[in-house]
Order: sequence, then structure tokens, then C-alpha cells
Amino acid sequence: MRPRASRRPLAAALLALACAALSAPAALADEPARRALKVCQDPNNLPFSNLAGEGLENRLAELLGQALGLPVSYYSFPARMAFIRNTLRYRLPGEDFRCDIVMGVPAGFDQVSATKPYYRSTYALVYARGRGLDGVRSGADFLALDRATLKALRIGLFDRSPASEWLARHDLVDQGVPYPMLNADPAQYPGELIEKELAGGRLDAAIVWGPIAGYYARRVRQPELVVVPLASEPGVKFDYAMAMGVRHGEPEWKAQVERLLEREAPRIRAILQDYGVPLVEADPATAPTATASAAASR
Repeated sequence: MRPRASRRPLAAALLALACAALSAPAALADEPARRALKVCQDPNNLPFSNLAGEGLENRLAELLGQALGLPVSYYSFPARMAFIRNTLRYRLPGEDFRCDIVMGVPAGFDQVSATKPYYRSTYALVYARGRGLDGVRSGADFLALDRATLKALRIGLFDRSPASEWLARHDLVDQGVPYPMLNADPAQYPGELIEKELAGGRLDAAIVWGPIAGYYARRVRQPELVVVPLASEPGVKFDYAMAMGVRHGEPEWKAQVERLLEREAPRIRAILQDYGVPLVEADPATAPTATASAAASR
């Protein structure tokens, strides 16, 4: 038989473990069980989201909801100014938060606790086939066009985007036709630059964020639109990594989402490709793939 003195540390350790086991359920009881995947979304922001659930972020939400075994619900607010404050952070006294996750934010976006990136895309040049730009397959091809041809172009872009920096860098400022990035009209959507202005012949080309370029180039049947992903260059960054965002102070929820993003990576990539998103490699120096360009030139 062991001396009694040698049992005391063991007894103390067992008591501590028992106390910890008893206290764990109490700590979890303070956090209500998640009954739905509550998503913050813009109600009219294709290709990302809309009220009909037709966006790529709606598809991603359904994928995560299925993986979690939870129904998906949405809280909608126009993605203009103060979107995070009016969605992810919004809660009235005595109520729970209206939504718990934003499906697409720039990696490192400090208004949320951003997950690890789950895709990287780039800005893209879009033009109509048969209007003098058919040989363009890269930004370098575009800049190599005859100077007189370049100077005659009308190139649509959103203000405060990398496109304006790029045009300025290559002495094409006067060819830029700026459109406001933020519009108070809730019926306005970013794809109008492609569907209406470019397809309607009011522009010769447009430079927009890749997911917008790829999606709307597919939607337009006539004229046929070509999407050319643009590579970043010194002084102009075109490619950005995208993540999901949760509230600060929720590390367990963030970790759970990140595990799902890693586990479901092949299915996530398939959804992005279904929407024509130009995907680039994690290394910013790597040239964009031709995924969206090939899809747009079908």
C-alpha cells in the first residue's frame, strides 16, 4: 500500500479536474446554441448577394449552413457606408445580433475579425468582341496598342479604384470615364457598368473588380464580352485576397468558420468558378489565370 502522503497530490488533481468538468457546462450555458447561420448581406449586390439568393455569397452561405447542419437566414442592408455597423454590429437592447457573419471582406479588414483568405481575385479589363480590341489578352497587350487607338477609347471605371491609378500611370487619364462607387439609389448595382454602359456601346472598355467582370460578362449575350484579368505592377495593386468576417471577440466562431473554409475549399472554388470569378494564386507576383477570360469568350 502506498503511503497516505503520496495520495494527496493525486486527490487534489482529481478534485481540480472534477471542478473543471462541472464548471464547463455552466460557461457554455451562457452562450446560446447557434440555431441558424445568420448572414449579413446586401439585398441588391450581384454577383455577391441579393434577396432572391442568387449570388455567389448566397451559395457559399448555403454551403456553410449545410456543413454546420444549420438553416441559413439573412439580414439585409445596402452595402453603402456603415454596412458593418448596421449589420454585424447591430443589436437593439434586449435583442440578439441580427447576423453573425459577412461572407466577403478584404483580408485584414479591421472593422471585423477577418478569417484567413479563401480566395484571391483581381481587377479585370472587359471589352466587346468585334470593336477593335480583339487581340488584347493581357494588360500588356492593351498598353501595346497603337497610341492613336488608345487615345480614342472611352474606358469606364469606378472612382477611387486601382483602375484610375493605372490609367494615370500610363498617360490615359483623359480616356477614363468615372462612375461613382457609392450611390444612394438602392436600385443601382455595380454590374450596370458592364450590362448597360459597355454592352450599350457608351464605353469601349471597362475596368472593374474581377467577380463583377466575370459574372456580368456571362450575363450579356450580345455583344460578346471578353474578360482580361489584370496583373498588379509596381505602384498599382490590382489583386486582393478576400475573407469572411465575424465580430471581434468571437475567436471560437472564427476558428470554426476557418476550419470549414479549409475543409470545403474545393467546393468553394467550384462555386467561384461557376460565377466566372478570375482567380489568382496566393503569390501576388503570379500572373492571373485565364479562367474568366476563357469563360467570357465562349
